[in-house]
Amino acid sequence: MISKLRNLLSHIKLIHQIAMGLVLGIILAIGLPESVPLIRVFGDLFVKALKSVAPVLVFFLVINAIAQKKPSQGGNMKPVITLYMTSTFFASIVGVTFSFLFPTSLALDTASAASNAAAPSGIGEVLYNLVMSTIDNPVSAILKANYISILVWAIIFGVALKSMGGVQTKQFLDDTAKAVTKIVGWVIHLAPLGIMGLVANSVGSEGLSALLGYMKLLAVLISAYATVALVINPLLVFTRIHRNPYPLVLTTLKESGIYAFFTRSSAANIPVNLSLCRRLGLDPDMYTISIPLGAAVNTAGASVTISVLSLAAAYTLGIHVDIPTALLLCLVATIGACGSSGVAGGSLLLIPVACASFGINNDIAMQVVGVGFIISVLEDACETALNSSSDVLFTATAEFEKRRKEGTLKSGDMELRRG
Repeated sequence: MISKLRNLLSHIKLIHQIAMGLVLGIILAIGLPESVPLIRVFGDLFVKALKSVAPVLVFFLVINAIAQKKPSQGGNMKPVITLYMTSTFFASIVGVTFSFLFPTSLALDTASAASNAAAPSGIGEVLYNLVMSTIDNPVSAILKANYISILVWAIIFGVALKSMGGVQTKQFLDDTAKAVTKIVGWVIHLAPLGIMGLVANSVGSEGLSALLGYMKLLAVLISAYATVALVINPLLVFTRIHRNPYPLVLTTLKESGIYAFFTRSSAANIPVNLSLCRRLGLDPDMYTISIPLGAAVNTAGASVTISVLSLAAAYTLGIHVDIPTALLLCLVATIGACGSSGVAGGSLLLIPVACASFGINNDIAMQVVGVGFIISVLEDACETALNSSSDVLFTATAEFEKRRKEGTLKSGDMELRRG
C-alpha cells in the first residue's frame, strides 16, 4: 500500500502536491476545527526541520565550494550584491510612493502593545549589530542560525582547507556536502504535509476576522510587494540580461515564493532556494554563498514594510512628510531592512528606527509594530515570498549576465532542469 502511494506521488509534481496540501488544510480547518491542533504538528515539524538543517547545509556547502574551487572558476559576488541593494532601495521607494498615493491611518490607541523585545535605538545600532554578528563563535552561529557569521567562518575554513590541498579531506567535504543536501531533499519532499499543517493552523486560529480592520493597509502593502515582484525586479533583470525576464521571475515566484509564503522565514527557505539554483544549472560557487547572504541582506519586502508602516504612523499623527524626508526614509528603510533577521516578523522591530526619522517616540512606534503583528498572517507571508524568491532571481541574473557578455547564454539556460 505504501509503495503504491509512493509510486503515485512520484508521478505528481511537488508543487501540485503542495497545492493539494493547501486545499486540504483549509478544508480540515473549516470542516474539522477540532483536528487543527493535531494537524499543525506537521507544519511545525516541517519548518523546524528546515530551520535545523539549513545552517549545517550552508556551512558545509560553502566550505566545500571554497575548498574545491579552482583558480579559473568565477564566484564574483559584486553583481549579486549590487542587485540585492538596488532592489531593496527601489522597493522602499515603491513603498513610499504607494503610501503617498493611498495614505493610511491607524487606530494606534487600540493597537496591540506589541512585543516586549527591545527595538534598535537607531541605524548606528543596526549597523553595529550587523558587523558584530560576523564574529560570532562558529558553533554558536550554527546553533542560532546566524548566517552572516556562518558565511564568514565557512569561507575562512574553506580557504584554510583549500591551501592544505589534501585530496582525501576535499573528498570528505564533498561527500558531506552531498549527504546534507540529500537530507534536505528528504525534508523538502515533506512539504505537502507541512503546508497542510501550516495552513490549517493559520485558518483555524487566526481566520480573517483580525484582518478586516486593516484591509486598506494590507492592500497597500501587498500591492507594493506585487509591484516590486512583477515590475521593479523584472526591469532590473532585463537591464542585465536583455531578455524577457518574466519566465525567470515567474519560475522563482512559483518554485521559491510559494514555500516562503507558508514558512514565513527566509532562513528556512534557504534549502529550497539552493535546490532551485541547482535545477537552474547555476554555478554552485556562486549560489552557495549568494543564497544564504540574500536571506540576510536581500530584504526588499522588509523595506516596503518598514516604509509603509512608518508613514502610516506619520499620517495618523498628522505629521507632514515632504520629499526630502521621504528620501531619507527610503535610505533608512534600506539600511534597516538589511539588518532585519530572516525569521517570521523579523522586519517589524526595525519600524521604530524609521519612525524616529519623523520624531515619533518609541511608545507610539511599538504600537505600530503591534499592528504589524496583527496583519502578519498575510503581510509577513507575502514579504517573505518576495524576499526569498528574489534571492534566486538575482543570483541567476548575475550569472546569466556574465554568460551574455561571454556570448554563451542560450535560450534554454533559464529553464528548470529535472531532478
